[in-house]
Order: sequence, then C-alpha cells, then structure tokens
Amino acid sequence: MEDGITAPKSEGRAEPGRWYSLFLPIDAMDSTAEQASTVRFGVFEADLRAGELRKNGSKVKVQELPFRALKLFLSRPNQVLSREEFRLALWPDGTFVDFDRGISSTVNRLRETLSDTASNPRFIETVTRTGYRWIAPIQVVAPSDERVSNKGIGARRPPQTAPPPPVQKPSHSKKKVWAMVAGLAVLTVALALFVKWQRGGLRAQRTRATPAVAVSAHNPSSEVEEFYLKGRYYWNKRTPESLNHAVDYFSQAISRDPNYAKAYVGLADSYNLLREYASMPESDAYGRAFAAASKAAELDPSSAEAHASLGFIYYWSKRDLAASSREFDRAIALNPNYVDAYHWYGNVLSSAGRAKEGLAYLNRAQELDPASPSIRADKGAALVAVGQRDDGVALLKQMEVTDPGFLSPHAYLAALYLGELDCSAFLNEARAQARLQRDPDKLSLVQAEEKGFAAGGCPEMLRSRLEVQKKRYAQHRVTAFELAETEALLGDKAPALQYLRLSLAQNEAPLAAARGSSYFRSLHSEPEFRQVILDAGLPPLS
Repeated sequence: MEDGITAPKSEGRAEPGRWYSLFLPIDAMDSTAEQASTVRFGVFEADLRAGELRKNGSKVKVQELPFRALKLFLSRPNQVLSREEFRLALWPDGTFVDFDRGISSTVNRLRETLSDTASNPRFIETVTRTGYRWIAPIQVVAPSDERVSNKGIGARRPPQTAPPPPVQKPSHSKKKVWAMVAGLAVLTVALALFVKWQRGGLRAQRTRATPAVAVSAHNPSSEVEEFYLKGRYYWNKRTPESLNHAVDYFSQAISRDPNYAKAYVGLADSYNLLREYASMPESDAYGRAFAAASKAAELDPSSAEAHASLGFIYYWSKRDLAASSREFDRAIALNPNYVDAYHWYGNVLSSAGRAKEGLAYLNRAQELDPASPSIRADKGAALVAVGQRDDGVALLKQMEVTDPGFLSPHAYLAALYLGELDCSAFLNEARAQARLQRDPDKLSLVQAEEKGFAAGGCPEMLRSRLEVQKKRYAQHRVTAFELAETEALLGDKAPALQYLRLSLAQNEAPLAAARGSSYFRSLHSEPEFRQVILDAGLPPLS
C-alpha cells in the first residue's frame, strides 16, 4: 500500500479453525498399566478398572475427564506428555470441543482433586510450551499376584535379581487383525451415521413444511443436561471468567454426548461473547462459533437456537445480511418466543442502517425478558442510533449504577463519547471497560491515551492512541480497521481509507460495524468510503 501502509507479515499467525479438528481416540495406557488394577502414589490410590480414586482409603470424587488424564499420567510417569497426546487420549472420535481449553481445564480439575498446584507441583509439572509431566513416584500393583513395581522420580530401582517379567508386544499379525477390526468398526459407524443423516434430512424436509414446530428426538442424560444448564447459567453472567466457565461446561456436555445440539449452540454463543467481553480475537472467536453452530444445525435442523447463532455469525463475521436475515427469520418461525433471536436480529438491523426496525426487535426481546441487562444495554445503544441520544445515554448511565459490574454500558458510552470527541468522558468509560475486561492491552492503551490527553488534549490523545496501535498492528495484536478508526477521528482521510481497504483485503470481521460507526462520520461523503461499504457487502449509505 502507499505511504508505508502494509499488512504485517503473517509468520507465526495462528490458523483459525484448527481447534475443531476431529481426532481418533487411542488407548493411552501402556501394557503394564493396562494389566494393573491399582496404582498408588502418595496418599492416593487409583483403581483404574473401577475408575475410582481413594485418599487414605476413602473414596474421592473425581470426574471422568480428569480421571482419564490421571490414567494417562500414571501410564507414563516422568515423561513429557504433549497437548496433542492429551487430545487423543481424552476425547473419542467425532468429539467437537475447544481442545486447548478442555485440556487446561481437565488438568486444573485433576490438580484440585489432588490438592496440587502449578506453582509448587507435587504430582503434575507444567512444561512450558510443551505439555505436562508426572513427577511423583508411583507403585503399580499387578492384578495376578499383587506384585509392586516402582516407577517415577525418587522411586527405587527394582532389584536386579528379580526383574519384572517382560511385556510381550503384539505381533504384526495381531496388529493387522486389530486394524481390520477397527476398520470394520469405523465402516459400521459411518454407515449408521449415513442412515441417520438421511433420515434426519427427511425429517428436516418435513419440519420445513411446518416451520413453527420444533422437533428434537434427542434426549440427553441428566448429567449432560446438568452440564448444559450450568453452562447457560455462567453464559448469562457475561463476564470473562463466567464465559470461560461456560465453555468448560458446554465442552464437558459435548464430550459425554457428542450428539447434543444444544451444547454446541451454547459453545457457539460463548465464543460469540468472548470476542466482546474477554477480548478473544474476532477471527478466532467467529471461526469457532461458526463451526459449533453449524454442527448444532446439522444435528438438529429444527433448533431455533442454532439458526439464531448462525444469523449472528453470518452478519458480524461474514457481513452477509441476507443469510443472516434468513437464519433469524427461520429461528423466529421455529420458536416465536425465542428471546435471543429478537435481541440479536435487532442489533444486526441497527448496524445495517435499519435502526427503527432494530429497535422494534429489541423492544420485543425486552418484553420477553424484561430483566436482561444485555438487552437493556443494547436498547440504550439503539435509542442513540434512532436519534434519541439523551434517552439512550440516560438508560446506559442508569445501568452503570444498577449493574456496576456489567461491561456493555461502559463500552457503548466510551464509543459514543469518542465519536463525539468528548475525550474526558471517553477516558472515564474506557478505563472502566478495560478494568472489567481484565485486558492488560486495553489498560495500557488507556494509560497512553491519558498521558496524551494530559499533554495536549484530544488531538494528542488520538496521536498517542495511534502510535500504540501501529506498534501492535505490526505484532498482529490489532486490526487495520482499528487504525482506520483512529485516523478518521484525527481527520486524516487518506490513511483512514487506505487502512479500510487493507481491512477489506484481509477480510477483517470488524468491518461489519463500519456503516454504523460514528468514527467514520467524516468519511460518509467520500465516494471511496461509500464504495468500501458496498465492497464489504454492507447496505449502501443513503
């Protein structure tokens, strides 16, 4: 690009979407551990066959995934186990979860059960950028004659006069037999899934004939349903910590029941909000959310929740208003009282320049759920969009008093004040927003902006903001769209337009907000800006 505006080099950038790869399971236990029924370590004793853990003889409650991780650790003490190995050992084929978060959560829960810590480990050591290692001595009790062999750090070597009997490895012929058996099993499962898919397609066609009726024959176990309900409980709280808890619970539900569509919807909805409330990169969040929502719709085409989640993603990630509207209309037809469909569609319409329609949908959402703080906050922003600025600001200010820990009112007011170049008010709200997000990058940006404002008012504040953003852009930590916003606020139209073009070339998700952003008000009369809006797939400016 001209004037030195170029996209940063892509080396080292994570590839979005890799998280949802499907992996085949392996038997993580080696031959010795497979034959063993009991493994002892410290004051604990693990019964591998019964799936039980005891401490000083008393049974300790441990969930399924942490116990699987424990079995893997005990099968290979004093060895570094990669996260890839954990992925393969913990989840069956076809499982669809955020593996990285799932592994971390599983290991953390196991540490809690064992009263272990990452900072001062007695059992599980974290190996930076690699994985984990079991560091405690263990005693493997063979089932045949209760002989004990010692393994691990600090364990005594077995006497040379009585070595343990060698473990016979399976022959190549046995491997071939098992490979044939596994292949037949895979073919059998694939055939069953194909027949199920065909039947599901016929059911979906019948459902489309009567769109107001939602049909789902899948009934999860009470345990899976409990995980799902806990996930929704934390999802509704909308804080960085609660959303991560929600991801954990939805992932646990999926690991136990890979055919439970609602859990995939919950996972998709969590990623959609982690982008906003916890600063997860948008390309990462939307990629994960779209994959999970698509899986949910595949499992249950009559799920209003799945179609609403897809409607959200089609607009904010793909800028496809037509596809988004189809999904929201489908969701409302399936369930005319589904709150989130009205809520999210209202926000989409407001951003797309149909602010009065958007406010009507938000009003309907509020009728269905009067207590929702997120709907109230979005209604405040919508009131500003339809020209009722004072009413919108009053609502958001009231929420800051009644819901002091809720992020959205601060975020919306910060954006409003920055667009109006009321920099003092902006800094107050931006500081509160960064604090609630617990985002070190945003906190340091606000500190730089405050120094700039003290030195030279709004212009110097914006220049300080731009300087920090340019450094982070070179490190892939901010988008070209964010640089375009700041350049436009400074009144520098040429670089603002160049960054917008670069944002479009990189297909950045924030472009979905370009049409309704007050930061670009000075560019509305520019033919190039109007063309960028069209090229981005957004409705034309009037």
